[in-house]
Amino acid sequence: MAKKNILVSVVIATKNEEKNIGNCLDSIKNQTYPNIEIIVVDSNSIDKTKKIAKKYTKKVYDIKGLNLSKIKNFRGAQINLGVKKSKGDFIFFPDADMTFDKNLVEEVVKKSNKFDAFYVPEIIYGKGFFGKIRNFERSFYNGTCIDAIRFVKRDLFLKVRGFDERNIVFGPDDWDFTKKIKKITNRLSITESKKYHHEEWLDIKTYLNKKKEYANTFEGYVKKWGENDPNVKKQLGPFYRLFGVFIENRKWIKLLRRPILVFGMYWIRLRVGLNYVMGEK
Repeated sequence: MAKKNILVSVVIATKNEEKNIGNCLDSIKNQTYPNIEIIVVDSNSIDKTKKIAKKYTKKVYDIKGLNLSKIKNFRGAQINLGVKKSKGDFIFFPDADMTFDKNLVEEVVKKSNKFDAFYVPEIIYGKGFFGKIRNFERSFYNGTCIDAIRFVKRDLFLKVRGFDERNIVFGPDDWDFTKKIKKITNRLSITESKKYHHEEWLDIKTYLNKKKEYANTFEGYVKKWGENDPNVKKQLGPFYRLFGVFIENRKWIKLLRRPILVFGMYWIRLRVGLNYVMGEK
């Protein structure tokens, strides 16, 4: 049985998420574990995000009071502010366009005596065959250095001072946070329960443009940890990203079983590379 005296704070950073935030918060409200507080920190939304969020929780804040001139990573600043406003023993920071298995929080609480932080396997709901390819690729990343933790004990979050909002921009910020946590504990695990990332809106053209922008976000991260850091070499090196992560721990068996998806995955990766090199729009 889960210890019901453990409070879990769910901190969600938002910006113009009116299409997603209701589904996300419904999914939190429907968790089997009862002792949850919900905190939403908004970044100047111009839609109905905050109005919808206030139907679920009184703890809806914005970042207007922060010194925005010194912030490079608004998502990190939002989560950090949300944790300051929270009271939970465990912090869960999902994205606003995610939903979750009903027993996710309960599973984390049950295992909290053995582990300090948790990865959560991700299922991508996408558009058509492109969505299937995205989900197939993402399934290889769960629990690897390409992944990032989503649950962490409060004392550890505070010990590493949360997200680096002034030196690491949005993109590799979750890798940076995970590396800081791993420097002080090896008690990490991955849940059986899953999170569901809703990308039904995402088409390949938008995806290619997003990946091109993402490729320009790593400078601060590499400078902080060094280009010879083992994780950095894997995360940004071509061999691991193109091959290693797909074949380690006998994952190559899954490649053999889904050759059409493998072909589609590498075709998209080729397009990403060409888009970046040639400067396609």
